[in-house]
Order: sequence, then structure tokens, then C-alpha cells
Amino acid sequence: MSRTESPAIEVEVLEIDGSTPETTASRSPSAEPPPSSASWTQWQGRIRRLDRRWWPLWLLLGLVAFVLLVTLGLVVGLILLVFKLLGSIVRSFGELARGG
Repeated sequence: MSRTESPAIEVEVLEIDGSTPETTASRSPSAEPPPSSASWTQWQGRIRRLDRRWWPLWLLLGLVAFVLLVTLGLVVGLILLVFKLLGSIVRSFGELARGG
């Protein structure tokens, strides 16, 4: 055993909060774990609801998404405004060239 590894300690739990824990011998050996599809169905109700403890994170992510959408909208609006302005300048030069 190397010096960095700690030795394994084996303990037996006698009592947890005033009650004795279920031992491995008292469990039925024929009990099989549920199939993966059955365990997935337990999550259906939990996925639809957000945990209240995470609301600051969702608020922060929502604000970041909102700021990104507003910034993207302003950039697109500015590009459209520049193109319209350039189009009107080109049209006005075209009318001046025709003698209008």
C-alpha cells in the first residue's frame, strides 16, 4: 500500500436517528432493479417543474438571453436602417443625375 492511499475502514451502522437501518441480510435477494425505462418514467413530473432553489440561476440565464436577443435585434435594426439610408442616398443621386 502506498503512502498516499488511506487504509480502508470497515464499520457497522447500529443506529441512525433513533432507528436501526435495514441490513443487507434482511433485504430480499430476488429483488431486481427496475428496468431503465421504468426509472425514466419517474422523471416525467419532475422535468415539467423547475426546482425553486435554482430560480436565481434561471433568472440570470433569462436576463442573459434577453440581453442577447435585444442586442441582436438592435444590430439587425441598425443594419436595416443603414441599408435604407444608403438606398435613399443612391435614389436621390439618381434623381439629381436625371435632372429632377
